[in-house]
Amino acid sequence: MISYEAEGVKFPHIKKRETSNWIRLVAATYGKKVGEIGYLFVNDEKILEVNNEYLGHDYYTDIITFDYTEGKTIGGDIYISLDTVFTNADKYGRPYDEELHRVIIHGILHLCGINDKGPGERAKMEAAENQALALLK
Repeated sequence: MISYEAEGVKFPHIKKRETSNWIRLVAATYGKKVGEIGYLFVNDEKILEVNNEYLGHDYYTDIITFDYTEGKTIGGDIYISLDTVFTNADKYGRPYDEELHRVIIHGILHLCGINDKGPGERAKMEAAENQALALLK
């Protein structure tokens, strides 16, 4: 089950059923099934609080993914700062909705085993994001 909630921000304009179907489709392309996934849309202050408390990081980010995957069934809690998504959309010259969906699927790709911190991994993540976004259209 995929759930969507907002805390401290207005709920974003996403089509929950369409987005959930897309997430399942993307996970399936990696041989994964979707278990319990909870999205929480928050503001920058909340993402900073979560970053500090759970990861020991004192900076803002667009997404934090807590991975509860077991075997081929992905699961997790995914925090998304809508403030940072908006800022990044402007920074990278992308429509807000596209950037939001990019971040939504970014968390799923992490749960599917794709990383973006090591050498060459960022390019692989961006390619995977672009492939996933193409499936949404």
